[in-house]
Amino acid sequence: MVDNLQTEGRLRPVDLARAHGLSAQAVRNYEAAGILPAAARTDHGHRVYSPLHARALAAFLALVAGHGHRTAASVLREVNDGAVDAALRLIDESHARLLDDRRTLEDVEGALRDLVPEPDGEVPGAAGGFIGALAAELGIRPATLRKWERAGLVRPRRDPVTGYRRYDEADVRDARLAHQLRRGGYPLERIAAVVAQVRSAGGVEPLEAALREWRDRVTARGRAMVAGAAEFDAYLRAREREREQKATA
Repeated sequence: MVDNLQTEGRLRPVDLARAHGLSAQAVRNYEAAGILPAAARTDHGHRVYSPLHARALAAFLALVAGHGHRTAASVLREVNDGAVDAALRLIDESHARLLDDRRTLEDVEGALRDLVPEPDGEVPGAAGGFIGALAAELGIRPATLRKWERAGLVRPRRDPVTGYRRYDEADVRDARLAHQLRRGGYPLERIAAVVAQVRSAGGVEPLEAALREWRDRVTARGRAMVAGAAEFDAYLRAREREREQKATA
């Protein structure tokens, strides 16, 4: 039943909670955390929220979907403290991280495409060769391959007779992948994680499904950011209207 509080534009914690499938305690916790503006109190100490609080809650939950809980909470706290520019900076930084993720995905996809075997199933080049041959194929110094080995990017075997490093087909694949990503400016530790994924998947082809899932997540996050921006803008506009009304009252 709609009570007098609601008809007057005054809302209880449960009123805000029901609209989003939350508990009333969750709403109170969000207020205590600064995610919602401080609520007014009745003479008996009960919290009284307004449509502005409803906007704040909707904005927070929409931002969580695209930016994560920590960033969304920080954004709302900054706004509620009157630091809108600081809040916008947090959103800009989150968008920059998504762009970096997208570029990393594209670079990994490009690097893996370059590793697709030849039609006869063989990887051309220095498979089974020594360090000098592989370094020459990649246009790098043998010292670079030794550095990559120390970082775990390549794992050549030692020739049982000479003790020299020998690079098999998987080693050549890993070296080419590392070379592509290094050219893209990625640090060795990030490359090592990608190479480890290729190894655990048993090669490049099994990673295609994982890359599709990764791209789907990036796309979903981007769309969630767009949706969150609309709710966040609505909250900012509601705050501005309330401030103007108070100034003219």
